[in-house]
Amino acid sequence: MFEGVRTVMVFAVDPEASARWYGELLGVPVRVDVADTGAVYAWVETGGVELGFHPADDARNPRGGSPVVYWRVADVHAVRERLLAAGCAHHRGPLVIEPGRRIAQLRDPFGTIIGIEGP
Repeated sequence: MFEGVRTVMVFAVDPEASARWYGELLGVPVRVDVADTGAVYAWVETGGVELGFHPADDARNPRGGSPVVYWRVADVHAVRERLLAAGCAHHRGPLVIEPGRRIAQLRDPFGTIIGIEGP
């Protein structure tokens, strides 16, 4: 049935700017498409998962309707500091959710909440 996560769609006010920020942070290329309607869609891919940025649309995804994407990291503290330096804002945590497993949430420069998880 399910083989794994392939794409996570993030609804963003400025999909291209959001994708470019993540592309720079992750050191990966950004793919941008412009639809016939003029809507801009953008993607980055890392670890076999595509992160797609879709224009924010209250009809398709009301504000707050997106899931929080948690990135697996080797060191929650170090990655949290790097994200803060890159323009993210603290949202929540770090929290110990079980022995050896911590999470933290940050808000990226475009308002999307992202999570990190690791030791």
